Amino acid sequence: MPKIFIAECKQEVSTFNPQPSGYSDFGIRVGEELLHYHRSIRNEVGGALSVFEAETDVRLVPGYSAFFITSGGPLQTAAWERIASEFLDALRSAPPVDGVYFCMHGAMATPEELDPEGWLLAEARKILGEDIPIVLSLDLHGILTDRMLEHSDAIVAYHTYPHVDFFQTGQRAARLLLQIVAKQVRPVTAKVAIPALVRGDELITATGLFGESIRLAQKAENNRPGLSAGMFIGNPFTDVPALQTYSFVVADNDPEFASREALQIAMSFWANHTKMQVPLVSLQEMAETVCQHKAGTIVLVDAADATSSGASGDSNAIVRALLKAGYKGRTLVPIVDAPAVQRALAAGIGACINTTLGGTLDPHRFSPLPFLAKVRSLSDGHFKSESFGENWDAGPTAVLEADNFTFVVGSRPVNLYDRSFFFAHGQDPRRFDAVVVKSPHCQPHMYADWCAQMVNVDAPGSSSANLRYLGHTRCPRPIFPLDSDVPFSPEAKLFSRNKATPQTAR
Repeated sequence: MPKIFIAECKQEVSTFNPQPSGYSDFGIRVGEELLHYHRSIRNEVGGALSVFEAETDVRLVPGYSAFFITSGGPLQTAAWERIASEFLDALRSAPPVDGVYFCMHGAMATPEELDPEGWLLAEARKILGEDIPIVLSLDLHGILTDRMLEHSDAIVAYHTYPHVDFFQTGQRAARLLLQIVAKQVRPVTAKVAIPALVRGDELITATGLFGESIRLAQKAENNRPGLSAGMFIGNPFTDVPALQTYSFVVADNDPEFASREALQIAMSFWANHTKMQVPLVSLQEMAETVCQHKAGTIVLVDAADATSSGASGDSNAIVRALLKAGYKGRTLVPIVDAPAVQRALAAGIGACINTTLGGTLDPHRFSPLPFLAKVRSLSDGHFKSESFGENWDAGPTAVLEADNFTFVVGSRPVNLYDRSFFFAHGQDPRRFDAVVVKSPHCQPHMYADWCAQMVNVDAPGSSSANLRYLGHTRCPRPIFPLDSDVPFSPEAKLFSRNKATPQTAR
């Protein structure tokens, strides 16, 4: 009866966000609570559990889960040390196991540790020894370091963007781990580094050029000796030494296949990489477009303040531009401003308050905007996500109306890649003339399928798609689009627990 240890440590950060994230920004679950929660959620751990629990001869050993409530700035050192200690203590206190499934993101960072996932895997390997297989699932916005591959037996990554295959990714990881535990396969991984940071609609895997590379990866994964394959486009806002794009292929004891396929995927990506940038319009152009818009809902995409990408969520830049232009259409806006929520709580529902909105977390980019606002509703900010049913927490939350603007104001950042923050607080985006959406992409039915127009705005923020604006200092250079005439000499680097050292192949 093989015993499988399960643990999760997951966060995505923007190192350009001046507001650090802390321990309270994580949901912590230990032991049986980890299993109980994830059985009801269609995420990676939920998918892995569906595979493991379908096997009558598998015994689960639940360990530790630290799952970020939302993305944010770099994780405070004290918080990281606590999470790392708890994660490893759970592994140390577990009975001997036959295999390990770790669920991670890949874009975590602290001020001192720029590869936390790799560090955790290295420390876990010290506890487990060299022979216990580890399979790791990752977000395709993760940053695939050598250390992560050196200390795991195989990796699995999402195949979709926007992400809709959390559950399936966990299933793929679990099935692969069971094969390794049963000694049915001997994984070898090839990784190709690509000097590019990409954004934009061409990354939508169902319709964009990036999907061509993903489909090549799926073909490699689904044809023997392939075991797993994919791409990591990284999180351009996590400025760390390994930040770039990667293709990878895991094969069953066949380094030539892994290298050849990983190189093919990388070359298909490079052929399209210059098209993978989002065209942005200035704040002034955006305001002019909105003022001229006649019918239907216009969506103003403020990806620069995307909380799911690590931004602070307190940008009022679009609102400021609309006010300056004299726009009078009904406008729905999400924003983070804990002091404003406290004023609303003190005044109560129906009261009018003088308050400011925005500029409380990232004051270098945003300054507070004054409003006379009516308090329409108050809540504790707890709700379930529309997409996958996770428990989300925006902290105490207020709905404030100020002239033609309706603000849903949270006390802390929360994911905004679906509409659940709006819906949970009684606001239907379809009933507004304009909606500020703080996410680069949502599933099409959220907005794109029904809105009249979507405008990608070149606003300030710590997750701006205008990558040159951010000021990268750690990622490899030269790199597209930060530099011109970037060369690419594809090279496949091999990793295997069956080999003493990595190899390379051209």
